[in-house]
Amino acid sequence: MGKIYYMMGKSSSGKDTLYREVMKRFPGLGKVVSYTTRPMREGESSGVQYHFVDESELSRLEAEGKVIELRAYDTIHGIWKYFTVDDGQIDLYHNSYLMIGTLESYEKMRMYYGAGRLVPIYIEIDDGIRLERALKRERSQTRPKYKEMCRRFLADAEDFCEEKLMRLGIDKRFENTDMERCLTKIAEEIQNG
Repeated sequence: MGKIYYMMGKSSSGKDTLYREVMKRFPGLGKVVSYTTRPMREGESSGVQYHFVDESELSRLEAEGKVIELRAYDTIHGIWKYFTVDDGQIDLYHNSYLMIGTLESYEKMRMYYGAGRLVPIYIEIDDGIRLERALKRERSQTRPKYKEMCRRFLADAEDFCEEKLMRLGIDKRFENTDMERCLTKIAEEIQNG
């Protein structure tokens, strides 16, 4: 039986980079593409980073009972929704997977698939470094969204507070100050999973 290795952490903690590197090291891990109603950023493609859908498609999936978990964020650009769909991408009888999400989505996925099926990989990094990374990423956009960047940064303090991490039994941390060292520890977690 397979497992879902669930990578999470505050914004700009390096999850996307670590995810790509872990997938290179473990090409047998399945990939699950989540869904969102937010607009695509420059360089993104539907079906790669996310399945980009509109509200009517989300409503259809909900009516069919296929939405496993859904999070809505009231951004300065409107409400953006992120969600995971039971659309056949996950087959734990034949494969293990690596996913990226939030603490909230991890909790709902754990309820859906069972606690023994999900292995949390919580990425941590100093807030100052995260803020520098977020600012650099926004500056690279044609239309930077600095207010949204700040909102996300502040919301992360609540979303990933120690109380919530402990309630879900997430006591192991993967410090991302040295990417190679962090990748080595994640690889050990997956090999021992």
